[in-house]
Amino acid sequence: MKQSKSQSLKKGVRVGLLIAALGFLIFILGVEPDLFRLNRSPVIGFAQITVLSFGLAIMCLGGYISLNASRPAAHERSLVEDVGLRLVATGYLVSFISALADVFGLGTQSWPALPFLGPSQAIGVMAGEILIAIGFIMFIPKRNDS
Repeated sequence: MKQSKSQSLKKGVRVGLLIAALGFLIFILGVEPDLFRLNRSPVIGFAQITVLSFGLAIMCLGGYISLNASRPAAHERSLVEDVGLRLVATGYLVSFISALADVFGLGTQSWPALPFLGPSQAIGVMAGEILIAIGFIMFIPKRNDS
């Protein structure tokens, strides 16, 4: 039995949204482990930063899969959609580097001290997330009704 294009499209969108939701749960685990009764530190440390960065990557992957699956098969990406996809990748990179700035030696903590997510780094992570959101908005496939 052959699946119709509509069913295949819906399945791809659902899989992407499921992956994005899983990434969101992992992201929340990194940001607020108290919700899962897993908090062991008063600050957001290296393990939490790594988990939230991984969750953000999974969310980006799920968003890409979902939006790409909603694209018609014969539709080629426009320049705006390509720029949007690259903006998503750039936003993730900004968030990742900002979150791990202490580990890379760029943050507020000098090397012997334990790395944690400081206020400046949190602003960098939020700026990256804003870039990701703008990129996904640009990546939404446009309908040609004419």
